[in-house]
Amino acid sequence: MTENLSRSEVKRQFKQTEQVAAELADFTDNDLKKLPCSEEVKSEIRAIRGVKGGARKRQVKYLAKLIRMEPLTEIYDFLAERKGSNLKTQKTFHEGERIRDAIINEAVRSHDAARQEQDVWDMDWSSPEITAAVERYPDLPEGDIRKITYSYVKTRNRAHYRELFRMIKAAIDQDELRGRLS
Repeated sequence: MTENLSRSEVKRQFKQTEQVAAELADFTDNDLKKLPCSEEVKSEIRAIRGVKGGARKRQVKYLAKLIRMEPLTEIYDFLAERKGSNLKTQKTFHEGERIRDAIINEAVRSHDAARQEQDVWDMDWSSPEITAAVERYPDLPEGDIRKITYSYVKTRNRAHYRELFRMIKAAIDQDELRGRLS
């Protein structure tokens, strides 16, 4: 996406990676054999086993730092398949919320700027956020996204807000399904 992530969003993403690390810290040797990650991560998981209390929290944070340097999709898939973890669904949910909020915030700023200039704001406003979202998730219908966003900004009806999220979430799920099938 083109927007800059806020410090709060970066912290939320780090916290989510720490949750992954905390789940990995409880893995047995049999689970580690199948885990798709580097040997450095596996050895750190083994090192965490005997640690308790605050030291364990520090080690989990360090493990999260190591994990962020690797592709997380395989680890999320492994946790979902083997352990029934819902971290992957939480991640896609938050990604949909983030994209929706970025599009809405950009549209509101564009609408406010048009009002200040006493100009008419129409559905064809320049939107790098929508363009980036459509490039990332090709199943997103740009026209429908613009129409729903325009309706929300004009009316502030929460139904449009929820519908925009549903469309984005469906596109994310479709992209994930396509990735699993290929």
